[in-house]
Amino acid sequence: MSDVVERTLSALPGLLGQQDPGSGPGGGPGRVSATSRLGGLIRSITALSSKHEEEKLIQQEQTNLKATVSAPTTTLRLMKECMVRLIYCEMLGYESSFGYIHAIKLAQQGNLLEKRVGYLAVSLFLHENHELLLLLVNTVVKDLQSTNLVEVCMALTVVSQIFPREMIPAVLPLIEDKLQHSKEIIRRKAVQALYKFYLIAPNQVQHIHDKFRKALCDRDVGVMAASLHIYLQMIKKNASGYKDLTESFVTILKQVVGGKLPIDFNYHSVPAPWLQIQLLRILGLLGKDDPRTSELMYDVLDESLRRAEINHNITYAILFECVQTIYTICPKSDLLEKAAKCIGKFVRSPKINLKYLGLKALTYVIQQDPNLALQHQMTIIECLDHPDPIIKRETLELLYRITNGQNVTVIVQKMLDYLRQSKEEYTIINLTGKIAELAEKYPFLLLKI
Repeated sequence: MSDVVERTLSALPGLLGQQDPGSGPGGGPGRVSATSRLGGLIRSITALSSKHEEEKLIQQEQTNLKATVSAPTTTLRLMKECMVRLIYCEMLGYESSFGYIHAIKLAQQGNLLEKRVGYLAVSLFLHENHELLLLLVNTVVKDLQSTNLVEVCMALTVVSQIFPREMIPAVLPLIEDKLQHSKEIIRRKAVQALYKFYLIAPNQVQHIHDKFRKALCDRDVGVMAASLHIYLQMIKKNASGYKDLTESFVTILKQVVGGKLPIDFNYHSVPAPWLQIQLLRILGLLGKDDPRTSELMYDVLDESLRRAEINHNITYAILFECVQTIYTICPKSDLLEKAAKCIGKFVRSPKINLKYLGLKALTYVIQQDPNLALQHQMTIIECLDHPDPIIKRETLELLYRITNGQNVTVIVQKMLDYLRQSKEEYTIINLTGKIAELAEKYPFLLLKI
């Protein structure tokens, strides 16, 4: 077994709160049991050589676990340890339905650590329409009313993952109340739970849109970020219903780009890159086919292009999203030109992933103005000599789209050269069709090929 796997197995008991019975609270080298039953089970399975042997071992393990969890003398501590092994069996694809009710009991009766494992098991074992989930509702209600921060967090987490639709009214007022909680993590999890309710029962929570708007203006960045993810999903379904929030999204993006957020959100000196990407996608959806809304975001998009100058992958991700947004909204000529120049950084990059993104970005350029892509014509042609077949395929598609009366001869010649050396049936058929279309469109210019 590799050293990495061995260290991982040694760390698992500690992550799940399993301590060596002989160790004291002070810790030390022997504090975490490296020979726990879970570690032993994993080692045994990884040492097997066939699926049949694995099934036999898991069957024996499940028999032992069923006897242990059903015994009246089993302590909650032992139940927790058994539940961890049941989770592992389920992760391997072996149903352990005999343990489902015991997972619920562990979440109801255990201490904080045992409740955590119980809640985790329930969220993995059950689905939101499972009949046993109704038994957990009272426990969730009790934990939502707890003064213990960890219990409230656990309850909100399980609610945002699985919860019976018909029981939403029982917890909805409690979760709405948590939006005013002093702790950021509680408010953030409450927003996520409300969004889950919106997905599974929108008619029961029609009034919560005002709650989402308040979360967007929350004093904590984490809560605002959680609401951004929710708005991105809702705007994908119906952009017209959120046009009035465009200025708010633009203001937030200006603050992010300007470095006004806490430094904890930076990544390689780039201010909150994932928030920037989400905001750019939101603006692209809101500004599509809407000149008036698009005008509100021209300045911040220009600033985003200008500030994303660090030579790092995450910066290229922001640039790509920015270019995509610029070519999605109603165009502004100088922004289109700046975006087209940025694409050159991608296409000229020696990295295959960035080069591919550059070629994909040029497809957005062509949809708005094919002439803007012509400035990269020679760079695109050079990509045909790239050894990666996907790069070549995207290059041929781009060349076909930017073909005009001046470059048709050169481009068709390149296509014919590639056709002669290609052995892929799909590529041959696709490329032959494109050459035939160009020959029909420019018959006289192709006579000299």
